[in-house]
Amino acid sequence: MPTEPETDYDPDLGRKFIFVTGGVMSGLGKGITAASTGRLLKNAGFDVTAVKIDPYLNVDAGTMNPFQHGEVYVLKDGGEVDLDLGNYERFLDVDMTFDHNITTGKTYKSVIEKERAGEYLGKTVQIIPHITDDIKRRVREAAEGNDVCIIEVGGTVGDIEGMPYLEALRQFAHEEDEDDILFTHVTLVPYSKNGEQKTKPTQHSVKELRSIGLQPDVLVGRCSDKLDIDTREKIALFCDVPTEAVFSNPDVDDIYHVPLMVEEEGLDEYVMERLDIADEALPEDERENRWRDLVTQQTDGEVEIALVGKYDLEDAYMSVHEALKHAGLEKNVDVNVRWVNSEKMGDHHADRMRDADAIVVPGGFGTRGTGGKIEAIRYARENGVPYLGLCLGFQLAVIEYARNVLDLEGAHSTELDEETPHPVIDILPEQYEIEDMGGTMRLGANETDIEPGTLAAALYGGDSCTERHRHRYEVNPEYIDDLEAAGLKFSGRSGNRMEILELAPDDHPYFIGTQFHPEFRSRPTRASPPFVGLLEAVVGDDPHTPETEEVSH
Repeated sequence: MPTEPETDYDPDLGRKFIFVTGGVMSGLGKGITAASTGRLLKNAGFDVTAVKIDPYLNVDAGTMNPFQHGEVYVLKDGGEVDLDLGNYERFLDVDMTFDHNITTGKTYKSVIEKERAGEYLGKTVQIIPHITDDIKRRVREAAEGNDVCIIEVGGTVGDIEGMPYLEALRQFAHEEDEDDILFTHVTLVPYSKNGEQKTKPTQHSVKELRSIGLQPDVLVGRCSDKLDIDTREKIALFCDVPTEAVFSNPDVDDIYHVPLMVEEEGLDEYVMERLDIADEALPEDERENRWRDLVTQQTDGEVEIALVGKYDLEDAYMSVHEALKHAGLEKNVDVNVRWVNSEKMGDHHADRMRDADAIVVPGGFGTRGTGGKIEAIRYARENGVPYLGLCLGFQLAVIEYARNVLDLEGAHSTELDEETPHPVIDILPEQYEIEDMGGTMRLGANETDIEPGTLAAALYGGDSCTERHRHRYEVNPEYIDDLEAAGLKFSGRSGNRMEILELAPDDHPYFIGTQFHPEFRSRPTRASPPFVGLLEAVVGDDPHTPETEEVSH
């Protein structure tokens, strides 16, 4: 394999690479398809990691509106990334880093900085080879130490933003051994009015891919039902792949069933044969089956959780939705999440909230909808409704308590009201001089010390936890003593920073808030403790009783 002296990396980093592209339209679920494939490979005993390529010019997702792009997912090292990285962490049960997200902004910024520093020795800096070399370097370095690296290219084949990445993939295929590379293309297979599965969109998408110099090895058809055999054969004929390389990924009730579906289709076995690693896989009877057992178990009932927020979009709160589902898997109940518009609490949304079994107020930024969230928190506190507040939900719980228990009229956060007479939430001291928005908050994993004998200690099964943060503002130390004297307990702290608040079990069945975002570390096989505690309070288990086995979180 050729070396690339200008990029200064070892081209042998990593072993097997699966590149996943999408055609016809965005939002097909190629990320879930890729993550499901990775889950099955991990079940077979391989170390699997993933890379998400986002062709947008943003350096990261930190400044992007959740309504346009879904939630901003935070990694352990503080990287603010696309929500697909969250799916990879949940499906693969691995902790990724900012290096596993490649954006056009990040790549161009790096190359331009090198040019300004004179590292290219006067050469003309171009997309080929400099940008494409940087892309390949990032992929190989992210793959280091793993058996298989799955790389999802965001967007749709044909998008002008994605062209440098597809060119980098074309070069990649020439630089690696044939059995170390697999190209998977996910496309839409729609129905005609007479119920026929139409292959023409897939044919055109593959034609576009081949015009760039890429021939897919595997085609995955997204359709409401499984692909007919005639449809598979037609796709294989016109797209120049074997019929056995055409797979169905039909709609399912829950994304956690997708690994079971593609396993039934035999996608994992085909991928292992194609990559020449089938002989290294665990025998089928020795493979990990906990995932299947969890997602197919019979549930004992269902609970209704009110998610009080301002975005009428599930993707804006994806990790919260998923963490609630994970807790439901652990407590063996179905969780129905009902969105409550915090801007329309005077409308029927207040009734939607009151009919729920528990209330969650997620993180967020800006003043819009905060009045309704505070109203929801007050309702939960005064009526004994199980409550979980996350980041902003933690801060608003402090504000609500200061206003309605301490009678501090106008108490607020200086983020939301700079003129508040009682700034119970204030900016971090180290943030005073910061003007840029991107990547300047308190971000990533930090350890919290937990006071023994508290609800938080019972939930986490110990005296500390490590969770991820994304915020600028904190509880103002000047008000802590008064708040605690009035009954609001800060049971988790990191130095002088308040991390967890709770009400005593004599005052409330379950009222807890976290300055951090526990939803980012929740997994189907390892549910987040605060979310599990919320469901325990709903179904009648006592979340205040410590578990006999410590929870690793």
